Amino acid sequence: MRKNILIWLLSLIVLLVLGIKGTEFYLSQKKEDKKIDALLKADEMPEVWIGKSKSQIPTDSKEGALILYGYNLIANTSYYLGPKGTIAHITNGMNCQNCHLQAGTVPYGNNFGKVAANYPEYRARNNGWQSISARVNDCFERSMNGKPLDSTSHEMKAIVAYLNWLGKDVPKGTKPPGTGIMKIKLLDKAANPEAGKLVYTTHCQSCHGANGNGLLNADGIGYAYPPLWGKNSYNDGAGMYRISNLAGFVQPNMPFGTNYHHPAITNEDAWNVAAFINSQPRPHINQSNDWKDISTKPFDFPFGPYADSFSEHQHKYGPYQPIINAKKEKMAVALH
Repeated sequence: MRKNILIWLLSLIVLLVLGIKGTEFYLSQKKEDKKIDALLKADEMPEVWIGKSKSQIPTDSKEGALILYGYNLIANTSYYLGPKGTIAHITNGMNCQNCHLQAGTVPYGNNFGKVAANYPEYRARNNGWQSISARVNDCFERSMNGKPLDSTSHEMKAIVAYLNWLGKDVPKGTKPPGTGIMKIKLLDKAANPEAGKLVYTTHCQSCHGANGNGLLNADGIGYAYPPLWGKNSYNDGAGMYRISNLAGFVQPNMPFGTNYHHPAITNEDAWNVAAFINSQPRPHINQSNDWKDISTKPFDFPFGPYADSFSEHQHKYGPYQPIINAKKEKMAVALH
């Protein structure tokens, strides 16, 4: 009997010790968790949209086959629609994914995450509502300095199917973090093309070439690294010709292998290299039918006329904050 009581008392003591140690461990772990939470909040970044990969396309259906063809048209545009295209010869030889990284799936890589949720969309540049297919043709005519696709063609239907599939889980009317191009901090001075030339030489020239001509694939179809200026690059009506768009694309993605968590160049370098690239010669497109309401032109749209007194040079290179402030003041006066 006495032996049983001793065993019971020893067991109770062990349990008490374990309980105390367990409580101490729980409290210390909770304290550690709070430290980690504080560190994470100090470097908090919003959850971003990441596109699905090619391997996730449901290819066992007719719709899936169409989506896959759309993916291939985005990833290998030149093979189908370039100067040596198997379907048509309507583009400059670049692939859509030269500007829409990894077929439009990379966070802040000019991706397609918000397209399905927001189109049709009113676009001031086009003076009205625009469908997905019309927006795609904008890219063919401007970014690829080519001709539009027939909106009823199998190719256009495939591209639209792919864009809809990529964005099908994004709620209508929303634009999740990470979609499109990153809006980076404005400089408090003008972007400097001469300083940008040094950035280009240091970080970009090894891939895109000293003359910005890019690097063709070995088969001569499409580019391993796209041309950034010259006759085979985007024309001056493309979205990338706005320095804010190019800078916001470059900083989180370039040089190759960079991501938005760990940019390789500074904010100022991004603005300057974008200014340098967009100061180089490139094809021109007639934009006389764009921006019928000139007051809706973005602050960095490089061609007049404008609804303000700032010069074309300042609209192109900055500083931009005075332009933005003047527009806000004008709107405030109009409201009163």
